[in-house]
Amino acid sequence: MADVGRSAGVSAQTVSRYFSGTGYVSDKTRRRIAAAVEELKYRPNRSAASLRARRTGTIGVLTVGELVHGSAQILTGLSHGARELGQTLMHAQVDVGFEARGWQGEAQRAIDHFLSAPVDGIIASTSIPGIDEALDTARDYVPVVNLSERPGSVADSVGTHSYTAGLDGTRHLIERGHAEIIHVAGPITRNEARERELGYRDAMEQAGLTSVVLGEARDWTPAPGYEAGRAVDPDSFTAVFAANDELALGFMSAMEESGRKAPADYSIVGVDDMPAAAYFSPPLTTMRLDFQGVGRTSLRMMHEMIRTGASTPRRIIEPELVIRKSTAPPRGR
Repeated sequence: MADVGRSAGVSAQTVSRYFSGTGYVSDKTRRRIAAAVEELKYRPNRSAASLRARRTGTIGVLTVGELVHGSAQILTGLSHGARELGQTLMHAQVDVGFEARGWQGEAQRAIDHFLSAPVDGIIASTSIPGIDEALDTARDYVPVVNLSERPGSVADSVGTHSYTAGLDGTRHLIERGHAEIIHVAGPITRNEARERELGYRDAMEQAGLTSVVLGEARDWTPAPGYEAGRAVDPDSFTAVFAANDELALGFMSAMEESGRKAPADYSIVGVDDMPAAAYFSPPLTTMRLDFQGVGRTSLRMMHEMIRTGASTPRRIIEPELVIRKSTAPPRGR
């Protein structure tokens, strides 16, 4: 920094303020320092800085489960948040199968690696239960934020509201006049699938209607939705609530093969609002979940916890109904 300062005609302390972002540095001085940095090919020593500050500027991110639309968008939101706050992410992913067994040891190794790296905090994004014990151990050393629909502790956690997605998505169909509504469920081992099914069941019960759940999905892809569409009697329902947009896509494809098309023959609602949903045939009505917002919110929460050392209340990102052309009143109404 002294060399950069001499080249730019400023003090080493001014160069330090330039890199740390604390204290005033004029625009003219910033340009001189930037030119000197480029000329000297200077890069700040983050390790030495962390020894002084007792911080590394690095956040560990653990993803447990497959990378689907939601988890990938959460990572995107985390990346945006880290860039805004000048943080670096260290990411580890633990893949699990449908049964979600035998992953705990790998998750614990990832957490141990984060702690030895070290990191300033850990954010865990998981769609399955059972991560809380490992996270409780990590909390003895660093702040932890849990991104889960069903966290063991409501403090220091961020989540979407899949239950509300199921409730409001089904209510939309009921309000359109449908009474025979089936649910194409997601993988039962995933928190989000359970919450969305619960929301569907509650909406049907509150309306005095009978729930019918097609629940053989082993993943979130269109294939289980297609299989459900091939197996179900097309005359047994007038509307469908699908646990995500991809399941809805598979179901719609099977229905089209049997000569049925939404919304003339049935209505259908998905969950996620993935970018392709607006271009399905017909464009899909869906419950939009702001997964990127989950990522950004959790990164800001973590930054505040590191800064203050205080716990934070749970944050919920509520879903939003996006109405497109896949829903209409049942035929004859």
